[in-house]
Amino acid sequence: MELLSGVIRAYPWGSRTAIAKLRGEQPSASPEAELWFGAHPGGSSLLNGKPLIDCIAEDPESMLGPRVLKQYGENLPFLLKILAANEPLSLQAHPSREQAIEGFARENQAGIAIQDPTRNYKDDNHKPELIVALTEFEAMAGFRPLAETAILFDALACPELERYRTMLIGAPADEEANLRALFTTWITIPTAARNELIGALVDKARAHIAGTSEHGWIEEACKNLIEIANIYPGDVGVLGALLLNKLTLQPGEAIYLDAGQLHAYVRGMGVEIMANCDNVLRGGLTSKYVDVPELVKVLKFQSLRNIKLQTEIKHGWVHYPVPTDEFTLASAQLVAGEEKALEIQGPTILLCTSGKLVIEDKILMPTEALWVPAQWNKSVSIQGIEPSNQVFVASV
Repeated sequence: MELLSGVIRAYPWGSRTAIAKLRGEQPSASPEAELWFGAHPGGSSLLNGKPLIDCIAEDPESMLGPRVLKQYGENLPFLLKILAANEPLSLQAHPSREQAIEGFARENQAGIAIQDPTRNYKDDNHKPELIVALTEFEAMAGFRPLAETAILFDALACPELERYRTMLIGAPADEEANLRALFTTWITIPTAARNELIGALVDKARAHIAGTSEHGWIEEACKNLIEIANIYPGDVGVLGALLLNKLTLQPGEAIYLDAGQLHAYVRGMGVEIMANCDNVLRGGLTSKYVDVPELVKVLKFQSLRNIKLQTEIKHGWVHYPVPTDEFTLASAQLVAGEEKALEIQGPTILLCTSGKLVIEDKILMPTEALWVPAQWNKSVSIQGIEPSNQVFVASV
């Protein structure tokens, strides 16, 4: 069991204050978007000054254990992060494993270099992901039911929207086809028509907010539309965002996103865990490559309700059940002097997000982590020192 040093990723949408504040430091000179804990080829954490990915390669059996080694080879199958967004991330979705295998092979055969910015598939894996809010956390996730989008159209009362209203009408069985038709129409709309439509929508959204004292989902959707259009004027992702559920997570709440689910995180800090994969299909709100046909091919156009994940509490641990084998995540709050035992049954990362923890003979402060190899294969003792302490446990 050793301290694991995270790797900062300085993406433009990141916060200069969130991770720094968690560490008890002054704001950073540049945005700190993500702090990575894992063995990702593009940014491996350090174990005693050496990349974790190299440590695993030197002794995969003791580091990963026979179970993980058999299923995933010499790779840690998950990546754990602290994510801190000050602005919206790109509108995106991830392929299924089958789509990733096919796409990766297709682009290899076409001779597209892995680092080519127009490449969609960097590997042959899927990328399910789970995020747990540390602060109030805003996100867009999954297509809103079309009946509710029709209500939003009515509230906006925008004449430029009327030509698209027929795509909202139909039996429930038609919803997937109608969503596909509307999204595909909007994401391929000519530039002049797109700018006109977005401009009209922003004006109507402002007028709606000014003319009401209500603070429901319609008003939140309007405010979200205005903010995104200000940051990405004329971007096709503004139209895509209008079709998505907008939600705000409170600390401890979580969402899970599977293959094909369109989403974009908007603002806030959370602990994120995902399969160790780089496959992202973007649909706007970005300066990076957008491949519309490929995105539409991987998207699921079923509307989503009840986006927030239902957690389970067992023996004082909060578990976040997900339908994937690559990772598990749990968290616990400990008061001063409280002690918990944790059974280690595979490669595990322990991350402190508040307070001060003593884990065996190691002390963890916020944003610090421990790597526990599979060979440990016994329980560890976790004790809280400050009045309030939080630990996350990531494993396979």
